[in-house]
Amino acid sequence: MTNPAIIVIGASSAIARAFVKTQVEQNSDVRVITVSRQAKAASKASALHFQCDYSEAQIQKVGRQIFELDCTVKSVTIFNGLLHDEFDKFPEKKLEDVDLGYSMALFNINTMIPMLWLQALLPTIKGKQSCVVTALSARVGSISDNRMGGWYSYRSSKAALNMMFKSAAVELARRAKNIKLILFHPGTTDTPLSKPFQANVPDEKLFTPEFVADQLSSIIAKSHPDGTVSYVDWQNKSIEW
Repeated sequence: MTNPAIIVIGASSAIARAFVKTQVEQNSDVRVITVSRQAKAASKASALHFQCDYSEAQIQKVGRQIFELDCTVKSVTIFNGLLHDEFDKFPEKKLEDVDLGYSMALFNINTMIPMLWLQALLPTIKGKQSCVVTALSARVGSISDNRMGGWYSYRSSKAALNMMFKSAAVELARRAKNIKLILFHPGTTDTPLSKPFQANVPDEKLFTPEFVADQLSSIIAKSHPDGTVSYVDWQNKSIEW
């Protein structure tokens, strides 16, 4: 394999930083390419870093720049995600809480940005070398598992991501059979995203970023192209669609 590499998008998040560290430890001969809003890499382990504002134009530009590196990409892991924002918008508890601006922000970040990255990187990752592409989903994105209601926008944005990846898997099974898609539920992880919702989480169910990174790394290492998308939790157990 010439110029082996992995790509980590949304690389400034806590889980992403831990993931990069784990990947470097497990794959010392692989080049780590990171992407985030920051001008500098969040981890010293990054061999090459791209700054991106996650607009459609910028994603396409960075995608072309990565293509020109002529790397053989083993995995792409997309950590972008939003649950609450700087405007103090939180998951809805009732219908009256539904807000168009908040909902569209979640759909943009949780649904469309991962898909735009898959689109932009397809010329780079399709080929003979197996490539595992993972996006962070959530168990609450499962329609059949929804027994509590609420969280309208977040649930829907993740369910939409699941459907997008499901459709992409059907297409890629025909035109890029080397690609394996994974939707990963990390569980409740001790990060700023989950901080407001940790009060009722038992200690044994609140995971460190390092634990989640190790679990995800193991899942990616064991995954191979099979023409389908896997929707799994941190234990690599399948989640109902």
